[in-house]
Amino acid sequence: MRALLIVNPHATSTTQLRRAVIVRALSSAVELEVVETRYRGHATSLAAAAMGDGFGLVITLGGDGTVNEAVNGILGAPAAGYTGRGDRTAAVEHAREAGLAGADGRAGPAGHGAATRTARATASLPALAALPGGSANVFTRAVGLPPDPVDAAGQILQALAEGRSRSIGVGLAGDRYFTFNAGLGLDAEVVRAVAGRRAGGQASTPALYIRVTLRQFYRVTDRRHPALTLERDGHPPVGPIYVGIVSNTAPWTYLGRRPINPNPQAGFESGLDVFALRSLGSLSMFRAIGQMLASGDRPPRGRNVVSLHDLAEITLRSDRPAAFQVDGEYMGEREVVRFLSVPDALRVIA
Repeated sequence: MRALLIVNPHATSTTQLRRAVIVRALSSAVELEVVETRYRGHATSLAAAAMGDGFGLVITLGGDGTVNEAVNGILGAPAAGYTGRGDRTAAVEHAREAGLAGADGRAGPAGHGAATRTARATASLPALAALPGGSANVFTRAVGLPPDPVDAAGQILQALAEGRSRSIGVGLAGDRYFTFNAGLGLDAEVVRAVAGRRAGGQASTPALYIRVTLRQFYRVTDRRHPALTLERDGHPPVGPIYVGIVSNTAPWTYLGRRPINPNPQAGFESGLDVFALRSLGSLSMFRAIGQMLASGDRPPRGRNVVSLHDLAEITLRSDRPAAFQVDGEYMGEREVVRFLSVPDALRVIA
């Protein structure tokens, strides 16, 4: 198998020596080509070219941003003319038009692709193997890889030797695919602020996220005038709300080793889950955070909490430009984003 290893040279949790060990190990099992990213979006163009260049596997060594770029390169642009009709049939149709589903478009339990369709759905696309190299590595943990990149490479090599892979669903936020979550509001404001600190040379650490979140919450965010409304077909709008987090799997992120779970029931085999807050009062906010940090699969609850599970499609609309993040990467400001569940979209080696 020909494999393309896309390396983010600025990844925070690897060294040149460890990268060399990983490259040697991978080269023993696949015909490996190694490319380092040079700018934002480079991994997308590299992964997009992989299929045409005869690569059957795309491997990333970097953080969640590198993974997201590679996924968007593998899957390509969403099908032209897709209208976002709000039902599961539309999601399957969109996947089929984009080359992600079988010709019959059959769906299994809960409206998602049957296992018999999975091989056909992704056989023409390169598989993805993601090695942890960032600070949070939410995606690699979600697919069951160890946090150490050398150990993760060993697990991927074992999966390749045994011919093991799995097909997972992804989310689509506007024209951008995401693997674990996307959102508008406070969470994206924090992502934006942290990105600015990192650009200034600060290391991405849990302590930085805590400081930035507290500053954003108490000194920057408008906590008096909620801007967002949640819309879904067949139901009245929900709002106004201050924050909307749309999850494709759990957890949302990590505080060190501790998972933060606004949507603990979310999974790659189901639709999208949503967590939203009607209030940003200190009591409501910190009660919700405490519930997110608690173990178990029960979502946060309370009169100011909105929790939805296994959705094919939702829309978040804002009455003013709102910060928007995808897989922990700041994507600018938006006034409306439609989120779609795309089942059985991606073949993963883990």
